[in-house]
Amino acid sequence: MKVASNLMVEIPTLRYDDYVTKARSVLRDDVFRELYIVDEKNHLMGYLDISDVLRVMDTKSNVTVKGFIREAAQVAPNTPLAEVGLAIQNARTNSAAVVSEDGIFKGGVLFSELFPILISRRDIPGRVETVMTREPVTCAPDDPILRIYSLIVSSGFSAFPVVQKKETIGVISRRDLLRAGNVRTSVKNQADTTVDRVMTTPVITVTPDDSIATASRLMVDHDISILPVVDEKKRLVGVIDRHDAISGRMP
Repeated sequence: MKVASNLMVEIPTLRYDDYVTKARSVLRDDVFRELYIVDEKNHLMGYLDISDVLRVMDTKSNVTVKGFIREAAQVAPNTPLAEVGLAIQNARTNSAAVVSEDGIFKGGVLFSELFPILISRRDIPGRVETVMTREPVTCAPDDPILRIYSLIVSSGFSAFPVVQKKETIGVISRRDLLRAGNVRTSVKNQADTTVDRVMTTPVITVTPDDSIATASRLMVDHDISILPVVDEKKRLVGVIDRHDAISGRMP
């Protein structure tokens, strides 16, 4: 039986007295949405979410991460993967911290790596309509990419359907922004780079009547975290993400 240590990876850590500007630099340039905070003896104190640090816009701020620490989902190295998934689901995070018996931070388990294993063990019952998020946050193809960072902060999500004339034409994610080499400069300078230049197309969608199992397999097969849910006229009626998909099957 696989346990947390089998999927454990290195996740960047910060000290509680590090500046938020340092955290923002790491989170903007790396794939992680969360960083773990440790003390001087590497004991886990909690985690820092990207939506919190992006709110501090001053590039020379002397604000430390101490005031932004959230309680982390944490598991032991020998925790079964199903229990790791439950910890992540309960915390609504994208990872779980792996800690020793004496609280020493060892690494993390990413939900993106755990999700394929959880859904492979058996099909998830139910239809997309029963778990999808309705009235999702969206953007337009001509929106400046600066707005995506604002959406990450205000909504807590990091991927958004791109809608034009009521039709879903793509998805824009924080990962798309990181893949585009000039994005950080564009965001910093509030340049006019638009969503349509970096969004992912063609868009992979599901319908409300599709099974959750089908949606889950699509997310795994295409390595994406969110699927727009559309009706017969291709109009957006919701979104389903990894958390939604497993919400009905976790013990």
